[in-house]
Amino acid sequence: MILLFPIIALVTGFVMLILSADLFTDNGVKIANVYKISPLIIGIIIFGFGTSAPEIFVSIFAAFQDHPELAVGNAFGSNILNIALVLGITAMIVPITVNIKATIKQWYFLIAYTLITGALLLWDKHLGFFDGCILLGLLGLFLWYTFKESKKVHDKFDNLSSNVDISQKWIIWRNLLISLVVLLVSAQLIVYAGVNIAEWFGIPDLIIGLTIIALGTSLPELAVAITSAIKRQHEMVVGNIIGSNIFNTVAVLAIPGLISPVTIQDEITKDYLAMLALTIFLAVFFLFSPVTKLKDTISRLEGFGLIMILSIYIYIRFLSP
Repeated sequence: MILLFPIIALVTGFVMLILSADLFTDNGVKIANVYKISPLIIGIIIFGFGTSAPEIFVSIFAAFQDHPELAVGNAFGSNILNIALVLGITAMIVPITVNIKATIKQWYFLIAYTLITGALLLWDKHLGFFDGCILLGLLGLFLWYTFKESKKVHDKFDNLSSNVDISQKWIIWRNLLISLVVLLVSAQLIVYAGVNIAEWFGIPDLIIGLTIIALGTSLPELAVAITSAIKRQHEMVVGNIIGSNIFNTVAVLAIPGLISPVTIQDEITKDYLAMLALTIFLAVFFLFSPVTKLKDTISRLEGFGLIMILSIYIYIRFLSP
């Protein structure tokens, strides 16, 4: 009976996660069609920000409860999982076609912000109010650039039977918001169920936090990425991952700096280096292709490679003697 509620929550959470991710993706495509915005931009802004909401809430609660180091670890861990796990699993299910010319510009922001964040955190081992202000400024710069770029692209979507009635766009926004709320609630149900089941079997808190909690906050990205890939909205997959990592790097990390300044522990350096390495590795998919080729594909083999890299990181970081 003690395990009954967590098991029900786990099953319910997964069902809700699948259904809400499908609805969330469909309405994202419709919004892109209504406003004639590139699906890459939709993936970066709407999907990236929306699926980063769990990390943002975790950061806020952790900062107000005087556990800002939890927010830092969650941001780094989520970025690692977004690239290695989310992109890896999605590519293994459906090879992802990438528009190199459009995507590489967003990656430049991600790698630049990753390096700047590393300098701010690791230089003096402190994340304070001034650092938080800098990170928020970087977020504002990225949003300004993205909205500016969104006005240059006018995409159509062949998989829509007809153009969306613009007069109905408020309904689309409502459905998008509802599906996002359900997506986030379902992720929390899975986290609740996983933690309770793990505690029942005597799994240590550290392992629970590093696995279930970190994975739980990345579940929205994973669900949306897989759904978008199956629906052949590949730019949304990459845009979601890059956008989410940018929001995690500057928005999520800015919160503890502004609310509860934190001293950075030496152990977090390992996680930062892993995140930096994966961010650089992400560019391999974009840069190492024929110059004349505007599109490239992240293959199943490359997706499997990302999963292997994640496995090696987990072993070295947590399991090795």
